[in-house]
Amino acid sequence: MVKHWIDELAEQLYKKLLERKKDVYIFNGGLSVSGLQHIGRLRGEIILPETLRRILEKKGLRVKQYITLYTQDAWKGKEAQLNAFPNPKEAEKYKGWPLIKVPDPYGCHENWVEHFWADFGPYIKEFTDGRIEPITTTELYRGKLKEFTKVTFEKREEVRRVINKYRGRKPYPEGWIPFEPICSKCGRIDTTEATEIIDDEHVRYECRNCGNKDTVEISDGKLNWRIEWVGVWWSLDVDFEPYGKDHATPGGSRDSCADLAINVYGFKPPEGTPYEWVAMRTKDKKVLDMTSSGFIGFTPKDWLEVAHPHIYRFLVLKTPPMKKLVVSLYEIPQYYSQYFKAERIYYGLEKAKDEEEEIILKRSYELSYPHGEPPTQPPEQVPYTHIAILSQILPKEKWSTEALKRLKMSGHLPEKPTEYGVKRIMEMMEKAYTWVQKYGGERYKVELLPEPTEEILREISEENKEVLRRMLQELEKIEQWNEENIKNAMINATKDLDPAKRRKLYEDFYKLYLGKTYGPRAAPLLALLGKKEALKYLKKIH
Repeated sequence: MVKHWIDELAEQLYKKLLERKKDVYIFNGGLSVSGLQHIGRLRGEIILPETLRRILEKKGLRVKQYITLYTQDAWKGKEAQLNAFPNPKEAEKYKGWPLIKVPDPYGCHENWVEHFWADFGPYIKEFTDGRIEPITTTELYRGKLKEFTKVTFEKREEVRRVINKYRGRKPYPEGWIPFEPICSKCGRIDTTEATEIIDDEHVRYECRNCGNKDTVEISDGKLNWRIEWVGVWWSLDVDFEPYGKDHATPGGSRDSCADLAINVYGFKPPEGTPYEWVAMRTKDKKVLDMTSSGFIGFTPKDWLEVAHPHIYRFLVLKTPPMKKLVVSLYEIPQYYSQYFKAERIYYGLEKAKDEEEEIILKRSYELSYPHGEPPTQPPEQVPYTHIAILSQILPKEKWSTEALKRLKMSGHLPEKPTEYGVKRIMEMMEKAYTWVQKYGGERYKVELLPEPTEEILREISEENKEVLRRMLQELEKIEQWNEENIKNAMINATKDLDPAKRRKLYEDFYKLYLGKTYGPRAAPLLALLGKKEALKYLKKIH
């Protein structure tokens, strides 16, 4: 029987976790807050482990989930990072500082980390059940990672031997101390070399950048990155942690860390699964890998302005983790269409093309709800672009009262819609309105003329006026004013026109309503305007 990839993964993980015989299992993900916290980071480090956690909790396991922020990492001072500051040249002095020590370029938060976490961290609860605890390596170095550092100092020759197996032509020399102190003079963490362990709490170092020699406490620095990764597993007692594809190559960083865990520190490394990056499609259709330090991508906050979190979860869950996922804020209406199709299949209102599609779409839809289960009744579906039209032809103050009336009148809603369906539509109104302004482009912008101007009416050829009068007659016959009937009436009125003439006719049609030669699809526009309002424009033709 075909299974959804997440259920297959959950079954494998369940068996492996049971072997560990624990009361509470620990799931973790890791992020370095090096810049823009883009939505792609929700995929592998947040949504994947959270969904597995929820599946396994239904099987009776108790699971705690963390997201670890690597805040002691050195700030690279890449071009995009420097350009976040009003004076990029001046900001070069922060190169090599721990991320947590770099100031907020905008001056509204305590530091760099807090600023860029603000458009990501608070929104995790919108995309998940909210039971994910963030923790920073800065905090850990004051507690469990500090203990781990002491253990590492005791085992440093063993650590060196294992790491050197993976370093090829640049092995670490004997006596190497795998610790990077923060320089007390220039603030850098990437130009210091630990030269002597004074005691289990203090290290002496030299700084290649400023020449400073000093002694620091081990909470004022960090371990070499591979050892730190193992240290996070050890500190949190991690049982499962996904990892990016860059760590997944045989003999790569994940393998070296697992080797350290088993053969130096004597514990079982977490189970894991690799995942592909999330890419972004731009307005001009370019596909770019999202990157934090390169500031390429958009944030969860940006997504929530124009779409529900369910839609992003659905896209993540229907895409196997090692397959590239490409998302775009310019394609939100298409994502809603895909989601609505899955919803119809889930409730048995539409058949999938085959068993595999049915299982993938139904399960991805079911798991797309961040908080709980799908509603018991199928919610009403109104296409995103229709809501975008409606949000523009109604004043904002009338959205809560008039929108549902129009949708009932146009046949998009029954007389007694479901509570969830209404809630979703009202949320979509705000999101679709924002989408049109920011990403929809001119095609979706609807600014109705109060009435067609005399100049517009004069420009319409007699031939097209005749067709538009015929269209008016066909539309006036409609008793049930809905999109399907409007579309049929318009087809009847224009059926004798060849494609070029029909195109010109619709250019004149849009001019009547919008003062421009294009606009959203005609039938939904008229349906949502209502019969009286829709026909008043055509009645002006003389």
